[in-house]
Amino acid sequence: MVFITFIYFAFVLGITVLIHEFGHFLFAKRAGIYVYEFSIGMGPKLFDFHRKNDETVYSIRLLPIGGYVSMAGEEIDADDDVPVEKRLYAKAWGQRFMTIVAGVLFNFLLAIVIFFIIALVVGATQNTVYVGSVDQDLPAGEYLDEGDIITNINGKKITSPDYLSLQLALIEPSSELEITVKKENGDTKSYTIVPSKVTIDGQETYKYGFGITTEVEKGLLPAIEYAFVKTYNLLEQMVLIIFYLFTGQLGLNALSGPIGIFNVVGQSAEAGFINVVYLIGYISVNVGFINILPIPAFDGGRLLFLIIEKIKGKPVSPKVENTIHAIGFAFLILLMLIVTWNDIIRFF
Repeated sequence: MVFITFIYFAFVLGITVLIHEFGHFLFAKRAGIYVYEFSIGMGPKLFDFHRKNDETVYSIRLLPIGGYVSMAGEEIDADDDVPVEKRLYAKAWGQRFMTIVAGVLFNFLLAIVIFFIIALVVGATQNTVYVGSVDQDLPAGEYLDEGDIITNINGKKITSPDYLSLQLALIEPSSELEITVKKENGDTKSYTIVPSKVTIDGQETYKYGFGITTEVEKGLLPAIEYAFVKTYNLLEQMVLIIFYLFTGQLGLNALSGPIGIFNVVGQSAEAGFINVVYLIGYISVNVGFINILPIPAFDGGRLLFLIIEKIKGKPVSPKVENTIHAIGFAFLILLMLIVTWNDIIRFF
């Protein structure tokens, strides 16, 4: 099972990275930028090849956790073998902007396509969230009925299943839940539900005693709508997660690194291939969003320097920019180590 999970893991990250890097690659080529290498994966090179009349080396590397497009003019040191006009920094501002932002755009487009296909196959999940099963032996059984529409959780208006999941994740397991529902007769009711302590498989936990469900609609138009709405909802969720991290409402243990993703891939594979496909869309939105943040060493950090250049009317010193990216990259490696360590503690 571990081997199969690894195959799926490489497939999920490989597709996500391939599309992201292909975006950079395509627009670099369109702009006439000299591309040294198009790599899927990181670490030692497994194999590579050249296409006829193409300077680019296409390679597959050992670790399926990233990839890159290496272009002339990205670094301080100039390559005398590459004409100045084929270097990144020599291109027009708009060409550089599109080359950098294309990876993120392609990730979002991939997610939209995947969610559209899934909605065509299994149906489009609607944003209205209903109370599903209700355990009459737990606190929720006193207040909620199957089919109630959940409209508010702890003062937050529920606009989608994704938003509800995020709000529930913010609640301490033993905390009271303020919930507002719309009953079948149209009445709106608000309740305070105190969770009960229960023991499951020898572990103590807290349960409110209800599940959630949504309606599914099939057809071309619902699938199109779902593809865009789902992508938007996930982006909104990412924005809120960053906000909650900065305000301390979420800790770093809420983030997942490669080990966490590996575990999720394994769970998705057990649930069926369609869940693995969904995971590609989900991770693609995450990769696109993280990359567009103005963080040094990420696409968003490079875009920030481009915007500063536009405002100032002249480029930021390449030495200064590359130094900042190097420092940012070091902090990202440190963050990755912390997140990976949290994954190890959580799953092992």
